[in-house]
Amino acid sequence: MTDLETFRRDTRSWLEANCPPEMREPVRDESDACWGGRNAVFKNGAQKRWMEVMAERGWTVPDWPSDYGGGGLSAAETKILRQEMARINARNPLYSFGISMLGPALLKYGTEQQKKRFLPEIARGEIRWCQGYSEPNAGSDLASLQTKCEEAYDKERGDHWLVKGQKVWTSYADKADWIFCLVRTDFKAPKHKGISFLLFDMASQGVSTKPILLISGTSPFCETFFDDVKVPKDQVVGEVNKGWDVAKYLLGHEREMISGMGLGGSGESLGAAFKDRLADDPLLRADIARFDVDAMAFRAMSERFIDELKAGQAHPAQPSMMKYAGTELNKARHELAMAAAGSGALEWESERSSGGKSAREWLRTKANSIEGGTSEIQLGIIAKHILQLPGA
Repeated sequence: MTDLETFRRDTRSWLEANCPPEMREPVRDESDACWGGRNAVFKNGAQKRWMEVMAERGWTVPDWPSDYGGGGLSAAETKILRQEMARINARNPLYSFGISMLGPALLKYGTEQQKKRFLPEIARGEIRWCQGYSEPNAGSDLASLQTKCEEAYDKERGDHWLVKGQKVWTSYADKADWIFCLVRTDFKAPKHKGISFLLFDMASQGVSTKPILLISGTSPFCETFFDDVKVPKDQVVGEVNKGWDVAKYLLGHEREMISGMGLGGSGESLGAAFKDRLADDPLLRADIARFDVDAMAFRAMSERFIDELKAGQAHPAQPSMMKYAGTELNKARHELAMAAAGSGALEWESERSSGGKSAREWLRTKANSIEGGTSEIQLGIIAKHILQLPGA
């Protein structure tokens, strides 16, 4: 306990000295989020400096081994770091699918060469990743994917993979440096058995993207096309034709990431955010109070789940439970925020509404029920694997 108290004291002192004031303000829009990458655009010097000092200390990925760019912290130390960052409202220094999804999969399934090559770049914010999972005819039934990956040879590259097909709903594909992609390497095997997990550069010849517009008027999503993309043979993670194991493990971490939306961005209660607008509406005030209680319960459940996940004690279906609960909570938050703001929340493009921020964010939450596995799929997993309902 004395060691942890010392760590907390030292961490608090370091954060106070190194976190810029600009990085202690709520994230207002997407430009406030730092994604890094080889073509990174920083909103200001403070954003860049905050990412760099945290990466230098290994605290962009505090619980990763130091050999791979992490901080080498224990679970207890990582929790203290999060608490001390929250105490001063410090922003996340780096948002990254490499951190939240690919990194854990590489740590479990990657070769030592792959870990040494990719993980330090992810930790330092030097490489930005996107996810190549869903296809036009393989969404909830992901294992039906048809993107073809065949062995090929030429004098220039020698043995390599040749990838041809299409992905959809590829978040930030137009901004990503690399992709982690599910491809079919055996069309004769049962659909779950002939899939491989492949990494390749989005700048490769034959890769192209096309943005998809959502009802909110903006979107991170893209269609992604592969036209005979050549990929080195050593960029398969795990065994060839056994990529489904890697894919499922990664999905658990993706659902954990998505569930975090249920916590909200600022940590402020909804009642506090709208306290000046609720005096004349006791019914809305009661709904928001009920929501805030649910949010507190979800936050406590999330802390316990993360502790269990880091300790390897989480139930395999727990990410589905968290993803569903976080999704519903986030949708309810924005529904109530719209109700509390009244007709002004419906403004779409005005300066007063910050370009229709409330309405656009509310519409965006509708996709929460689909991305990362639909709510119906999550409920099925919960029914079968946690509740063990008959016939589920």
